[in-house]
Amino acid sequence: MKILVVDDDAAICEILSFNLKSEGYEILVAYSAEEALPIILSHSDISLLLLDVMMSGMSGYHLVETIRGKGIETPVIFITAKDQENDLLTGFSVGGDDYIAKPFSIKEVVARIKALLKRGEKQTKKAEETDSIILGDLVLYPSKKEVFLKGSLLSLTKTEYEILVLLMTHAEKVFSREDIIQVVWAETPYITERTVDVHITRLRKKMGEYGACITNRSGYGYRFNATICND
Repeated sequence: MKILVVDDDAAICEILSFNLKSEGYEILVAYSAEEALPIILSHSDISLLLLDVMMSGMSGYHLVETIRGKGIETPVIFITAKDQENDLLTGFSVGGDDYIAKPFSIKEVVARIKALLKRGEKQTKKAEETDSIILGDLVLYPSKKEVFLKGSLLSLTKTEYEILVLLMTHAEKVFSREDIIQVVWAETPYITERTVDVHITRLRKKMGEYGACITNRSGYGYRFNATICND
């Protein structure tokens, strides 16, 4: 798998590159968001972005906003000294999938990369027993990891896709925010209930009018309301 490391600290890039190569990953390096953007646009086979937030020029947040706006949903792990809850929520709100605070250990970085790349296998295993799940104009193809709405492919991040799979494969079941965290972010610390709300908000927005199918039962959690979806 190919990983793009983006950080304006050359020493950090060198440490990450050396250790991740020893884990068998192919590594690309950029020392700014401006340098990273054309690499991302020209390499469709990048499996993951390991991205600093605070860089001179374009920030990591802005870079992810930019690529998400272009429909690029490559998983993103932010690595940064900013570790307050609002910083984490900002990272998730622009389309990040995970967040590692500096100073970090290489073992932690490697573990989180492996966890993110493997994440979703458990909750999609049941779904993959069928060719598709159809709820109104929304069609989920588990084997291809794709969701179509009225015939158009939805551009979802890995995390958004996994949340939608969980809700669609258990339509009408109410999942608390903690339930969703345990399934989608089982091996990731720092995740709060507000993180779930941020991702649900992004998911609903991408689903347009069908976003109303994901309903919130106050005090309980979220469910996929198939009745609304099929109306």
